[in-house]
Amino acid sequence: MSQQSKKIMNSKVVNFQRDASYYFEKGTLYYKKNKLDKALMFFRKTMETEPENPLNHYNVACLLSKMGYLTEANDVFGFIVEKLDSSMTECYFLMAVNFGLLEDLSMTRNYLKKYLSSSPEGEMAFEAEELLEAISEEDTFYENFKYPKPEQKFSVLMEDTKNRLIKKFEESKDFRNTLFETLYGKDDDMSSEVIYLYGLIGNKRAEKIMREFARNPWVKKELKQLSLIVLKEMGAQEPYEVFLEGEMCRVNLREYSVEVPEWKDEWQEIINYTMENMKQSNLYEDYYFEDVQAIWIDYINAVYPDVPTIKKVETWAAGLEYALIRLHFLDLTQQQVANRYNVSLSSVSKKFKKINEVLKIDVKAYHNILKYLQEDDREED
Repeated sequence: MSQQSKKIMNSKVVNFQRDASYYFEKGTLYYKKNKLDKALMFFRKTMETEPENPLNHYNVACLLSKMGYLTEANDVFGFIVEKLDSSMTECYFLMAVNFGLLEDLSMTRNYLKKYLSSSPEGEMAFEAEELLEAISEEDTFYENFKYPKPEQKFSVLMEDTKNRLIKKFEESKDFRNTLFETLYGKDDDMSSEVIYLYGLIGNKRAEKIMREFARNPWVKKELKQLSLIVLKEMGAQEPYEVFLEGEMCRVNLREYSVEVPEWKDEWQEIINYTMENMKQSNLYEDYYFEDVQAIWIDYINAVYPDVPTIKKVETWAAGLEYALIRLHFLDLTQQQVANRYNVSLSSVSKKFKKINEVLKIDVKAYHNILKYLQEDDREED
């Protein structure tokens, strides 16, 4: 080969510079293929290539969280907001969620407060306030109750644990007061759990409290129905007195039925409209469609017979989809949802708040996020 030819060939050799954008694209490709280990490897390389770019660190921290490496993720989130970009205050919120998954409620509370103090009008401010309230209520309850948590519905309680619970109820006035105050508190989910507790205790004192609860005119109908079921399971003698429709009634549970709403076309229209928009977005896996239907059905059943008047299907559908987004901590904003449904941001917010007030979507999301992470791990295996 001539020297001239060698010179031409050599002149065509170009050194390929692999910058952060190259590694980001590779990492994103593997992430979409659910090959998270390789995605993490490439996202880490973006940090090494551009160590001063906080977004590179942020992507790594979010992926670490998804993979269950919560402590390491929090180290990265903390480094971002403390050393690289103090305006990325959402890192405090994400750290709080991770500490919650680590069952460190003290640190969860601290970082939620830190987020709210640094971004009182931040996009996640509403969620932070809801989670703080939920944590506060749980702390008040569980500092006096050291047995398995009520979401287990006591199916795994051993007999000696049940006996210790009954003994504590009989001997501790503070414990009895805590149960009673929680029963009549503003959180319906916690009230329901306490009703189950009284059913588990099952003595005459617990029966008396449940009978008084069913007679109380200010107690919600759904909670009264639950107390009647628990009284039946306790073996309490029928009939039971319950305050319904403005008067005291005496009922036998075998004759007592729970009202079920007759499904209306306008309610189905909201589900159909929501799912059609979700399909067009190409953002959702199949199981999300089942969840969004369940949310709407639960909401209608919970508010019945005081069901909302449907004036504009689009706004309710947008609020319903955003409830699904919040339940699963999906990376979509209210504004994005509003744009797709061609409705105002405020209308999405109002409809979501109505659903959230009844179903406690944010609180459920907080309690269930660990389960979702574990399901992700099983799918990867």
